[in-house]
Amino acid sequence: MSAPTALEWELLDHNAAHPVRSGDLVSADAGGLPIYRVLGLEGRAVRLDPAQEHPSAAVMPLDAFRWRGRLCA
Repeated sequence: MSAPTALEWELLDHNAAHPVRSGDLVSADAGGLPIYRVLGLEGRAVRLDPAQEHPSAAVMPLDAFRWRGRLCA
């Protein structure tokens, strides 16, 4: 049996060269919903996992998110 995985949140640095990367989890609120997985970047927008709760929101502006989640063992 594996140990439960925790999710830690950190503020996005929107001025950084790479504020998010493919595979990152992002949210407008730390621990809030919905949480999206980033599939890729399109300029200052992010392509999101279309299997999420809101498939019509497959591309959203990066500025819509404040938090990046990191899975921790």
